[in-house]
Order: sequence, then C-alpha cells, then structure tokens
Amino acid sequence: MTAQQPPTPPPATPRSDSAAAPDRADAWAYGGATFAGVLMLIHGVLAIFQGIAAIAEDDVYARLGDYVYEINLTGWGWILLILGVIAAVTGWGILSGAEWARAVGIALAALSLVAQFLFLPYAPLWSLIMMLLAVFVIWALATYRPRQGAR
Repeated sequence: MTAQQPPTPPPATPRSDSAAAPDRADAWAYGGATFAGVLMLIHGVLAIFQGIAAIAEDDVYARLGDYVYEINLTGWGWILLILGVIAAVTGWGILSGAEWARAVGIALAALSLVAQFLFLPYAPLWSLIMMLLAVFVIWALATYRPRQGAR
C-alpha cells in the first residue's frame, strides 16, 4: 500500500481580466497612464474654468497690443472650453480603461500643447505649467502598452 501524496497545484497562469496587476516592468507605464488619465481629467476641468473666465469677463486677462495670433479673448475662451470638455471626457475614458481614450488622449494633449503655447502671452506661467503637463501626458500614454488580454 502506498501513501497518497497531496495533489500538486497547477502552474500559475496570468490572469487575463482587467483587474490583473501589471508586471514589474510595466508598473511605471501603468502608473504613468493612470496618472495621465487623472491629469487629463483635472486639466480638462481647469481648462473649462479658464475658458469660462475668458468668455464671461474679458477683463480677467490683460489686454495685449499687437499679438501675432489675432484671436480675441472670447475666441480663446471658447477654444479652451471645448478642449477642456473633451479632455475631461478623455481623462475619464483613460481611467475607465476605454481603448479609444489612449489615442484620443495623445492627440488631445498635442492640441492642448499648441493651444496653451498660443495662449502664452495672456497667462505665461499658467500656460507653461499646462504645457509641461501636456508633454507628460503624451509621454505616459505613448509608452503605456496595455496587456493583450486586458480590456
């Protein structure tokens, strides 16, 4: 008579659902993409406020004499408001794991980068900060590679 040996556990298989933790090598990219989603959501809300301020009260921002890009302040307000709404929705999509949100996020961050550059004379420090955030969002979303089985 032989003694029964306990059954050996099956080999560990990686989980394929979206709740699976990323590998150590992907941890920075995964965290960066999550942080980029949060930044896009916050950036969108702040751009909405910036746009509303430019639309509602033209005297919130300093008037410039001759500026190469001749768009009045109300026009800039509408541009920032529309980009802000789209950025907030895209940030929410990135945090929700939507597949479309990564590509839209990169394109929108690039548009926001250009818009903030053109808005530079009105609010130099604010625009510079927003431009740096847009560059980080582009980097984080471009380097993040979701797992094949994840949705």
